[in-house]
Amino acid sequence: MPPRILFVTGKLAEPSLRRVLDDLAPKAGFEPDVAVLPITVAALLTTEWVGRKLHVPTCTNRVILPGYCRGELSAIPVPEAVQIEKGPKDLRDLPEFFGARRTRPESYGRYDIEIIAEINHVPSLSLDAIRTEARRYRDSGADVIDIGCDPGGSWTGIGDAVRMLRDEGLRVSVDSFNPDEVAVALAAGAELVLSVNGTNRHHARGWHEQFGAEVVAIPDTPTDLESLDATIAELSAWGCEFRIDPVIEPIGFGFAASLGRFIDVRRRYPDAETMMGVGNLTELTDVDSAGVNVMLAGFCQELGIRSVLTTEVINWCRSAVKEFDLARQLVYHAVHERVLPKNLEPDLVTFRDPKLYEIGEAGLAQLARDVTDRNYRLFAERGEIYVINGSMHLRGSDPFVLFEEMQRCDPKLDASHAFYLGYEMAKAVTALTVGKNYNQDQALRWGFLTVPEASHRGLSGSEEPN
Repeated sequence: MPPRILFVTGKLAEPSLRRVLDDLAPKAGFEPDVAVLPITVAALLTTEWVGRKLHVPTCTNRVILPGYCRGELSAIPVPEAVQIEKGPKDLRDLPEFFGARRTRPESYGRYDIEIIAEINHVPSLSLDAIRTEARRYRDSGADVIDIGCDPGGSWTGIGDAVRMLRDEGLRVSVDSFNPDEVAVALAAGAELVLSVNGTNRHHARGWHEQFGAEVVAIPDTPTDLESLDATIAELSAWGCEFRIDPVIEPIGFGFAASLGRFIDVRRRYPDAETMMGVGNLTELTDVDSAGVNVMLAGFCQELGIRSVLTTEVINWCRSAVKEFDLARQLVYHAVHERVLPKNLEPDLVTFRDPKLYEIGEAGLAQLARDVTDRNYRLFAERGEIYVINGSMHLRGSDPFVLFEEMQRCDPKLDASHAFYLGYEMAKAVTALTVGKNYNQDQALRWGFLTVPEASHRGLSGSEEPN
């Protein structure tokens, strides 16, 4: 027999919940029951109150409470064999709530691409500023902190900076063509040098012999693979550890050809470690960087490129390290499990929501008939904002016009409620504009960028359970 699941809700949400369950239950393989408790708004439930009101039928295998229900689940007495848990905050997310249990396997989250995060123009920063940025990169998923030096000079403070980062427990690389800077950085604990080519590769032998340093080999110019071959040959002869970066170029400056060179280099050196400087695309393209990072991560995963260099200089790349951290987990799973990289990483969907939910005209009309109190319910779908309470059922695309109508319907509308409604309408307009789901008293979802929002239930005027 399929499991029986008891869904707990309030009076207003009952019709919508039953519609969702009618479609979901046959697909997910369970028998649904609905417990409608004597409260209008289910979001106001507490586990202590539910524990006094809820009767669990003997045939129940599982109880699911609304996600907003506050308190400890232990406050609700259920038979020992019955599983009780909180579901999503929005009942329209129930399909994903059940589907996520099947599509996000326990093995998800592995990766084998290393992230090197560059702090740019480090000579102009204080040690405290360098430490703060390095910690932020580490917390975002960086494996190595790259010290980005300025060309044409020799920074005397590089040793102190590297030692400070090493004391933080961080791995460090140095990005400089100045051999003096590099030597000081290596002596202080840096492990990787970006980069060497025909102009400075002769220093690599000493760095290897004295410090055991690894270097990144690049061509003298991006299109000159013969120079790259010459550098690789000398590094190999000296026994230097190295990784190869054929250099990805920006769109309009040889992007497609540079991808081809990565493929060519992989054919020439099938077992060599390789690196890609993904910042040449993310920083130099007028587009939010998350999608670019996923595409480049997929290319790296399939081609066996096991390290990337990125940075967060321009504002649209301000979260590039975290984006690539999520992307490398997604593409690793897709490639190794031979599945599409879809419905696996919601945190990377930061702009538009994966799916839009609608209550529909009939559902909103039924809600307007059922509501008798003066508490405001706001909805946003099909290009319009809807405002419903016991005395009004308004709709429109212009929040200013809607607010004027609300004032006519409710002349006693006070300042605190006006502020609350303005804030919620701004969220609703944003959701309609970019293609997101709007849920009253909840933050819009921006993937991993979402900032949780404190509840405003008191301002919406809703009842408290008793």
